[in-house]
Amino acid sequence: MGALDYLSNFCIVSSTTTRSKHKPMQTVEIKVKMDCDGCERRVRNAVTSMKGVKTVEVMRKQHRVRVSGYVDAKKVLKRVKSTGKRAEFWPYIPQHLVHYPYASGAYDKKAPAGFVRNVVQAFPTAHEDNYVSVFSDDNVNACSIM
Repeated sequence: MGALDYLSNFCIVSSTTTRSKHKPMQTVEIKVKMDCDGCERRVRNAVTSMKGVKTVEVMRKQHRVRVSGYVDAKKVLKRVKSTGKRAEFWPYIPQHLVHYPYASGAYDKKAPAGFVRNVVQAFPTAHEDNYVSVFSDDNVNACSIM
């Protein structure tokens, strides 16, 4: 029985070695320059025909395409680029989420209204907090400025 046990180790398929073929449900947003109905229709048809796509929203004025479904983001971008349009992942975030929307690199003239570029923001300097520690609550007549 030793040889049979040895050979049976090669035939066991565990659940950890099997790969899942299902992609997670996600939403992919892509920036694509579209000028006319033909451009919009070409992009919509290219993305709609992909396997796993549930919904496609095309917002021509914002130059934006939102695809939801069980898809890979890189494959969606590649399919949109195959239409001959220059495309990239949506680089903007809503302006109200940013502390300093007019910091260098964040403000973009080409961004749709209410959006700024998603960049690392400049944070306020620590000098504002140091003024609070100058005065003492224990001794109101004492001041460390003098």
